[in-house]
Amino acid sequence: MEKEDEKKTEEYKSYVVVHNIAKRHNVGTLARSATAFGVAELILVGRRDFNAFGSHGSTSHMRFRHFHTLSLARTYLKERGCDICGVEITDNAMPVNAHPFRKSTAFLVGNEGTGLSPKESEMCDFFVYIPQYGGGTASLNVTVAASIVLQHFAVWAGFSERTREGNKFIVADKPASTGRKFCAETAESIAEERKLKKESAANGFFSESGSNENPSNLLDSLFDS
Repeated sequence: MEKEDEKKTEEYKSYVVVHNIAKRHNVGTLARSATAFGVAELILVGRRDFNAFGSHGSTSHMRFRHFHTLSLARTYLKERGCDICGVEITDNAMPVNAHPFRKSTAFLVGNEGTGLSPKESEMCDFFVYIPQYGGGTASLNVTVAASIVLQHFAVWAGFSERTREGNKFIVADKPASTGRKFCAETAESIAEERKLKKESAANGFFSESGSNENPSNLLDSLFDS
């Protein structure tokens, strides 16, 4: 049984795909959950800047990758033999506790308010939803939903549980920086994105400050050498 579990862990990987998420601090929280549940990469599509609030230092343990478009992200994942699973309540969605997984899987989470867009849904091979048993809310926060789904995949894939010490799990040593390994883009595309970002900032978009936040833009440290 142990050998079978080891084979499963080597065979399957999970990814999280985030496309223009509305609340940047949710990416930090997602990174924390992704690290806890053994996600191989957190893939940002579209916007690349985010707030590390809620990550509790886990971003240093997570591999990030960025693509400008969903089609580029889909190509990258398909080259790695992944199914793409939308976390959304649809007519053909399957309950996540049924573990309808077949191989390495990338989970696409939708916008906090509107869910998955038609374009995002088109790139998905299948959908899962999280059964609810109380009548007080119509849906879950995106980071809560992602955490539940990732935990179910980790159980199905046979990921090895981390060692515990006292009432917490032991945190791995901080890995050495691997520089631009996280970003699959050219220097020209990065320069163009920064130009667009400056133009957006001049027009009042993507503000780096908020009344109740202490934002930390990890763009340079995560994606640049």
